[in-house]
Amino acid sequence: MTDTSDRSGPLLQLLANGLGLWIRSQCDEVGELNLRLNGSALQLLRGRLVSVELMARRVTFQGLPIKHAQLRSGPLHVHLRPGLPQLQDAFQLNGDVTMLGTDLNRALLSDRWRWLGDWLAAQLMGLPTLGSLTVDNDVLLLEAPVINAGDAIRRRFRLQAAAGTVEIRHLEAEDAVQLPMDPGIQIEEARLQGGQLHLRGIASVSP
Repeated sequence: MTDTSDRSGPLLQLLANGLGLWIRSQCDEVGELNLRLNGSALQLLRGRLVSVELMARRVTFQGLPIKHAQLRSGPLHVHLRPGLPQLQDAFQLNGDVTMLGTDLNRALLSDRWRWLGDWLAAQLMGLPTLGSLTVDNDVLLLEAPVINAGDAIRRRFRLQAAAGTVEIRHLEAEDAVQLPMDPGIQIEEARLQGGQLHLRGIASVSP
């Protein structure tokens, strides 16, 4: 677990330490975290910072396991309160997030995200319960059990970014659904590759 930042002054280092602690407090688990603050101590004294770059590995955020995230903020306003600088206003983050298909499957079968897995099964397959999700290269495979039949139905899908969210489209039909998305998040690119889900987008963050 490593935090790094621009070492150009004690104020920047203090802010980097505070940001690192805040980021960890927002996550269920953080394996590796690297921060870089872009700016100068003089800019910070004026309450501004050009940007922050973040690279994280093995992160669990709100129950979602993330293999790798690389993010960059827009300009930041900083309040220099005694003892610890703090971010003052909401800011934007843009960048990339990668999730393993196996991790996504476990998340959608967990208590916290079971509602979304079952929503996918209902919307895409007409069945009430998701049995499993598999990412096979660039294809999404969903399996749902048939109640009282002792069998399961399997369907294949592709996904893409659309209207600021992720659209999942049936390979053998015209059916498609768009995932419910937090209004503060805009997905610009979504793709499956090598058993992984790759997302690129913009998020508005309130400190």
